[in-house]
Amino acid sequence: MTEFTDSLAESFHGDVTTVRNDKFHRYELLVNGEIAVISQFMDRPGHIDFMHTETREKFKGRGLARVLARFALDDVVASGKRIIPHCPYIAAYLRKHEGYELDVDWPAEPPVGEPGNE
Repeated sequence: MTEFTDSLAESFHGDVTTVRNDKFHRYELLVNGEIAVISQFMDRPGHIDFMHTETREKFKGRGLARVLARFALDDVVASGKRIIPHCPYIAAYLRKHEGYELDVDWPAEPPVGEPGNE
């Protein structure tokens, strides 16, 4: 399990921690030890396929999913694997943030919820 405390999360009240939970195939962002955001993935040879990102209702609107997305994507890049964004949130994050272009293999069909595949 990879763990990291994000300095961007300092503006949030409480203890914010990000982890890669291989047992459940997801990245997690915890606030005071409670799961606030998850990003589910499939770990394949040579790449990580992001499937779904979800923020629990009481944690929405705080930018926590963005913090988790950055942690997860940076973790994949550091591992030397490729990113495949089937998750609409991760796909949207990648389109808005530079620096991952060389590490992404876009799926043939855009994720459901992305422009062009709604």
